[in-house]
Amino acid sequence: MSQFFQIHSETPQKRLIDQAIQIINKGGVIAYPTDSGYALGCRLGEKKAVDRIKRLRSLDDKHNFTLVCSDLSEIGTYAKLENTVFRLLKAHTPGAYTFILHATNEVPRLLLHPKRRSIGVRVPDHAITRALLDALGEPLMSVTLIPEGDSQPMTDAEEIRERFSSQLDLIIDGGACHLEPTSVIDLRDVPPVIMREGRGDVSPFVD
Repeated sequence: MSQFFQIHSETPQKRLIDQAIQIINKGGVIAYPTDSGYALGCRLGEKKAVDRIKRLRSLDDKHNFTLVCSDLSEIGTYAKLENTVFRLLKAHTPGAYTFILHATNEVPRLLLHPKRRSIGVRVPDHAITRALLDALGEPLMSVTLIPEGDSQPMTDAEEIRERFSSQLDLIIDGGACHLEPTSVIDLRDVPPVIMREGRGDVSPFVD
């Protein structure tokens, strides 16, 4: 049975954020709100937690995991940022985008695409997510919480509790989220490739 924290979506309570970080640091898997639906998260490189998320989401080894980062500087540690890519990210973060980039050697192998050495990165525009990242001091390994057979992310913490309580260590209720998932944009080549059109406006990435 998971823990269930109700955290204010604009002014997150530090006490509850700190408790959430303790759960993450012990290898826990959490569900938390973002600016585009709820997501599943765990500590970077925590293999058992990553495997649990794969089972919960029915993901294979070809799925691009996402590092949810606090800012561009943190992204630069884990992904290769050429000048053009840096300018694009600077103009569109924080926001409802996931960018696929070439990974650096700082990314644990278990999170990499097995052939392409790519990684997804994202800077959400959500106070709870940003409070978690500030307290954690490193990115969260994350995937959108889209149940098998569904096409949209879950947006209600009570529904997540009913459906997945036995499979999670913590559910953070931050209120309802936007229904649309992030837009996913592959920036490894020119021109960019729109892999999924979601909440983030993709027009700046299309010629």
